[in-house]
Amino acid sequence: MKETIRPLVWIGSSRKDLRAMPEEVQATFVYALFLAQIGKKHEQAKPLKGFGSAGVLEVVETANDGAYRAVYTVRLSNTVYVLHCFQKKSTHGIATPKPDLDLIRERLKTAEALAGKEGK
Repeated sequence: MKETIRPLVWIGSSRKDLRAMPEEVQATFVYALFLAQIGKKHEQAKPLKGFGSAGVLEVVETANDGAYRAVYTVRLSNTVYVLHCFQKKSTHGIATPKPDLDLIRERLKTAEALAGKEGK
């Protein structure tokens, strides 16, 4: 049986931000996004707190210079929307910083608008 590959849509600067990350981090995130495209979930993908169901997922990877995160959603129109890729700057706590959460919410609205257009 042939697997269906969902389209991948980058929102805002997420693609450029991913490309600026260390290669080993990029490799993990690209693989996680590929798994999402074929309907599977990377072992490091977890629901992002504050976004209800498991529709918004976050993959965390560490490198020598800190922690990196990629946030995406699979809950819209059978498409994978990459919402945000960033380096976590805070040294205390594992919570996602508020400015990043605000940006993710804004980009999720953009993705929802795009999904609405595709559905028509």
